[in-house]
Amino acid sequence: MAAKSICSSLSVHSMANKKPSSPSAARTITSKKGTTSGQVKLLTRVEQLKLLTKAEKAGLLSLAEKSGFSLSTIERLGLLTKAEEFGVLSAATNPETPGTLFTLSLGLLLLGPVFVYLVPEDYSWQVVVQLVVALVSVLGGSAAFAASGFVSNLQKSD
Repeated sequence: MAAKSICSSLSVHSMANKKPSSPSAARTITSKKGTTSGQVKLLTRVEQLKLLTKAEKAGLLSLAEKSGFSLSTIERLGLLTKAEEFGVLSAATNPETPGTLFTLSLGLLLLGPVFVYLVPEDYSWQVVVQLVVALVSVLGGSAAFAASGFVSNLQKSD
């Protein structure tokens, strides 16, 4: 009997027909391809993950400032405008980006061993080329894998 009264007091409301409370929440971001993605609130996720606090505690902000890279430098060089022109900021909100980066990482991580296996080691320059390709593929594949996880984490909605 008590369980029945508890269940009757709980109600489930559908969120499908609810309208967002603020006009900014209703905006969607369109990538350069013209596809409309789900609502990804990039700055909200950065705040939720406390990324700036973590960067500060790791000393990354003071290191950047000591290197001459400050917010005024970013503004003066127009780096955010350039990032948007190249689609970096749109890619961070595109739901296809994590999968694309993951596929790229797998391809790069497979390229190194395949290249070393297929290229003969008859001359020293061939060994150097093997080393360079293997190093670039491991570093690039690792960076793409990390970026895939990072962008995927940014796009999650809690």
